[in-house]
Amino acid sequence: MDWTEKYRPQSLDDVIGNPGAVNTLRMWAESWNNGIPDKRALVLIGTPGIGKTTSAQALARDMGWSLIEMNSSDQRDAAAIEDVAVRGSRFNTFSDDGSYMDSSKGQRKLIVLDEADNFFGNSDRGAIPVITRLIKETQQPLILIVNDFYELSRKCSAAKTDTVQITFQKPKAPSIVKALARIAQNEGITVDPGVLDVVAERAGGDMRAAVRNLESLSLGQTHITMEMAEEVSYRDKRSDMYSLMAAIFRSDDAMKARELMRNVDTDPPEVELWVDENLPYEYLDKGDLVRGYEKLSRADIYLGRVSRRQYFGFWSYASDTLTAGVNTARMSSRYSHDRLHFPSYLSKMSRSKTVRTLRKSVDLKIAMYLHTSTKRADLDVLPYVKQIVANDQEMRVKLTEELLLEPEELGFLMDKKPDSKDVKAVYAIITDKAKGSEAAPKKTSSKKKVEEPPAVTAEPVKAEAKTAEPKRKNQASLFDF
Repeated sequence: MDWTEKYRPQSLDDVIGNPGAVNTLRMWAESWNNGIPDKRALVLIGTPGIGKTTSAQALARDMGWSLIEMNSSDQRDAAAIEDVAVRGSRFNTFSDDGSYMDSSKGQRKLIVLDEADNFFGNSDRGAIPVITRLIKETQQPLILIVNDFYELSRKCSAAKTDTVQITFQKPKAPSIVKALARIAQNEGITVDPGVLDVVAERAGGDMRAAVRNLESLSLGQTHITMEMAEEVSYRDKRSDMYSLMAAIFRSDDAMKARELMRNVDTDPPEVELWVDENLPYEYLDKGDLVRGYEKLSRADIYLGRVSRRQYFGFWSYASDTLTAGVNTARMSSRYSHDRLHFPSYLSKMSRSKTVRTLRKSVDLKIAMYLHTSTKRADLDVLPYVKQIVANDQEMRVKLTEELLLEPEELGFLMDKKPDSKDVKAVYAIITDKAKGSEAAPKKTSSKKKVEEPPAVTAEPVKAEAKTAEPKRKNQASLFDF
């Protein structure tokens, strides 16, 4: 068995590090003993490998709750979430041993949506309104696990306003060393002094990576030496753009900013957008601001040459100018202490990308329905469809049925959010019509039985056949001539 599973903490008391986060998690769970709390959902935030999913599973064991878990490998569109998570949040269930669990007696089930910040791809269409409703209306404890809370909250506002957020930090090296020592002792492995310190340090705060490194070193071995431990590579550490901007604008070490850019998974054109957005906010002295823009313009010249000549060697010049150059442009001690700003250009492009995707999807459905091209549908048909949908409710329902529109697509045509009242009203009408049409076939079948007149049409045919027979007998044959 993989050691990460074999030694996975079975209780919250066994979770490495994050005592404050663990206590908050336990207090939230215990609040369910007094009924449904104000915040029905909880969000666990942090980088991979620091114990978020493990803590959620350990909480379920400590509280005696059954567990319903959905991760990114599952189908997680609106229908799947509705079927698994929403229904699971409303009804009682049976435990793993088959016993009935009554929520009125404190026997609940924990619903865990892992990697919830990756819920919104094409395969997860329609998930946003369902998750919003789940957060607000769940009758059972709900935990959302994310690496990037901003990615979730900017698309699902309920995740920010109607949940408890707990941030998990990377465990410290001494805590990881103690856990590795217990594992080595249980596996009968001896280690040289300092080996576990090296393994913990090179894991970069990732407990899962540390356990796997120790397991890889112990394969076929009963003793691990320092020479063996030195062969373990450092875990790839990636800094975010906010750390890079802080190093550029608020640090006095230009080389630190230059080196930090190498650890950020980005390219100079994107860094230029971040610097351009934050420069007027960060440099409060006019002289610093002028010198900062001079460095920024020089970097833009290098990037322009890359675009024209396709010679990417200029990227190194642009990178140095954007980091160390802008950093040295500040000669005073004045700089902003407010939060750093996300580039407005990227925000606008991100929003327009979503709109463009929905527009293409609607154009495709209109083109298929009218047997025309998507270009003709976009230029000649879509503007009139949007006017019709906005002003005529009957046609709005009809078009939604005929084109099989998703809530996001109907919201695009109406210039409203997918979970707005007007959009929901359309689907409520469609649902009522579907329920009413279930009894319609019975009425039509009874009418058919009354109106069928098979005998009336058959008799004249027979009469004509009988009258035709004498004519055939009186007709002369060839032998009569």
